[in-house]
Amino acid sequence: MDRNTFTGLFLIMIIIGVSVWIMKPSDAQIKKEAELQAQLKKGKKPGAATKTVNLDTAKLGPKPVDSAMLKTPFGASLQGVEKLVTIENKDLKVRLSTLGGRIYSVELKNYQTADKKPLVLFEGDDNKFGFNFAAGVASINTSERYFTPSAQGLQVTGQDSSAITMRLSYSPTQYIDYIYTLKGEGYKVGLVIKSTGLDNIVANAGSITLNWQSSLRRLEKSIQLDHQYSMIQYYDTDKDFDYFGDTKDDAKEINDKKLQWVSFKQHFFSSVLLSKDGFSKSSLSVSTDTSNHKDIKQLKANLTVARNSDGTYPFDFYFSPNRYSLLAAEGHGFEKQINLGWGPLKYINRVAVIPVFNLLTKFNWNYGLIILALTVILKLVLSPLTYKSYLSMAKMRVLKPEMDEIKAKVGEDNPTLLQQEYLKLYKKAGVNPLGGCLPLLLQMPIVIAFFRFFPGLFELRGQSFLWMHDLSTYDSFINFGFNVPFLGDHLSLMCVLMTISTLIYTYFNNQISGVTGQMKYVGYITPIIFLGALNGYPAGLNYYYFLANMFTFLQQYIIRLMVDDKKIHAQIQENKKKPEDPKKKKTGFAARMEEMMRQQQQAQASAAKKGK
Repeated sequence: MDRNTFTGLFLIMIIIGVSVWIMKPSDAQIKKEAELQAQLKKGKKPGAATKTVNLDTAKLGPKPVDSAMLKTPFGASLQGVEKLVTIENKDLKVRLSTLGGRIYSVELKNYQTADKKPLVLFEGDDNKFGFNFAAGVASINTSERYFTPSAQGLQVTGQDSSAITMRLSYSPTQYIDYIYTLKGEGYKVGLVIKSTGLDNIVANAGSITLNWQSSLRRLEKSIQLDHQYSMIQYYDTDKDFDYFGDTKDDAKEINDKKLQWVSFKQHFFSSVLLSKDGFSKSSLSVSTDTSNHKDIKQLKANLTVARNSDGTYPFDFYFSPNRYSLLAAEGHGFEKQINLGWGPLKYINRVAVIPVFNLLTKFNWNYGLIILALTVILKLVLSPLTYKSYLSMAKMRVLKPEMDEIKAKVGEDNPTLLQQEYLKLYKKAGVNPLGGCLPLLLQMPIVIAFFRFFPGLFELRGQSFLWMHDLSTYDSFINFGFNVPFLGDHLSLMCVLMTISTLIYTYFNNQISGVTGQMKYVGYITPIIFLGALNGYPAGLNYYYFLANMFTFLQQYIIRLMVDDKKIHAQIQENKKKPEDPKKKKTGFAARMEEMMRQQQQAQASAAKKGK
C-alpha cells in the first residue's frame, strides 16, 4: 500500500467517524425508539393511540345545525352530544345512546367470542333503531335526534328491576319517551315507547313503523357456519314459523299476517324483538358485504305496529344464547329458532334425542363422554335393525354362487328373463332381496336428524375433549393459509378419522354383502365427498359419526359370531324343497315385480315381431 492510498483511506475513516458522531441520536430519540420497540412486542402498531377513551362520556362535539332547522318542531333535538348510558345485570351489559335513544351495544357477560374477546352482539353506528313521523311540515327521524336520559351517565345495577328513560322533547310537557327496563338476571330488555301531549302535533299517531337494522359480528371460528346460520327468522300470531337469508341475500314483504316476533339470528346467539299485539306490516331484508370480514351479514326490518289502548307501544328485546332449553322456557315459540330438521327429523330430535341428551348432561360428564353415551344408546336401540340387515346380506352372499350359475345359463343379453329367474330363486329360498336395504333406510332419518342436531347444539360451544378444543367447530390440525378447492383453508383431524373409518366400514360391508362389479367401488365415493362436505362442520358431529362407525364394526363382529353361513345355506336348501302354497298370497312387492316383468316380456315380444 503506497502513501497516497493510505492517506485516502485515513481521510475516509475520519469522515465516517465525524459523521457518526454528528448524526448520533439524542437521548430523547433513544427513549422514543425504546418505547416503540416495546409497543411492537406487545402487538401494538407504531403510532397507535395509548390514551383510554371513556365510552360513558361525550364522544363527539356538537354537530353544526342550520339555525332555521332549530325552529322546526323538535328542532332543539337536532343539536346535542352523543353519550352512552350503561344498564346491566348478571347476564347482560347494555349501552344506550342519547343519539336516537337506541341500544348502542349489547354484551353477554358470561360468554366470549371464539378468540376469547368479550362477546358483543352488535355495536356502533351500523346498528339503528327508531321510527319516522311527521310533525307539522317537518319529517322527524328519531334515529337522528338527541334524547335526554333520566340521569346523565347513570349506571344502573342490582337484583331488582331497573329502568331508565330516554326522552325526546318537544316542550317540557310534550315529549316521546323510550323506557328501558332490565331485571336483575336474564336476557330480556323491556322497551315501552310512550308519547305524551303530542296527539295534535304528530300525524298518524295511531301507529308507527320501526326501522331496526343490525350488522352481525363474526363471533365463531368457522365463518362458513356463521354465514350459514345467520338469517332473519319470524313467528306470526298464528304460531307459524319461517326464515330466510341463510343461503343468499333476500328480502320479504309480509302484509297478510301479523308477526309476533322477528329474530336477527346468528349461529349461537340471537337478537329478538317481540310485540305482544303483533306487527301488522313487515319488510325484511338480508344482505352481505363481502368486503367486510369483521361482520357476517347486515339485517334490516321495517315493522309497523299499532298503539296500545293505554297509548303506548310495548316491546321486548331478547339478547340470548340459542340454547334450546333456555329458549323453550322463555315461551313465545323461541325454541323454533334452532333448526332441528324438517318433517319427521325435528320430531326425532325434539321427542327422543334432546330428552336423552338432557338426561345425560345431568351426570356432569365431559361432553365428549356424553356423545359417546348417546351413540351407545342409539346403537343399542337400532341393534335389531342392524342384525336383520346383516342377516339379509348374509343370505344374499350364500345365494351368490347359485345366482352366478343362473347368470351363466341365461346370459346378460336378456335382463328381463335374468331378473325373473332371480325372483324365482328368491321365492324358493325365502329370501327378500331388499331385506338388507330396508333396515338401513329406517336408520337414515336418525342419521340425518343428528346431522341437524349437533351443529346447532349450543352446549358444545367452548367444550373441549381430547385434542378438540371446541366441539362446536372444526378441529384443524393443518391450516393451509389459503383456500384449497373442496377442502377450504384447513384439514379437520376428526373429519379425516371419520372418513378413514367410513372407508374401512365400506370395505368390510362389501365383504359381507358380496357385492361385485362397479357397485363395489361406488361405496368408496361417498366418504370422500363427505370429507369435503364435513371438513368445516363441528368436531362433535364428526366425532359422533366416527363413534357410530366404530360401534358398527363391533356390532358386526358380534353378529358374525352369532350367524353361521352353513346353517343359513342349509335353511335355504330346506326352503327350496318345500312345495309352494297356492293359497299363499304374493306380497305387494313380489306381485309388482312379476307384473313388471310380464309387461317387459310382452314389450320385447312385440318389438321382435315388428323387427321381422
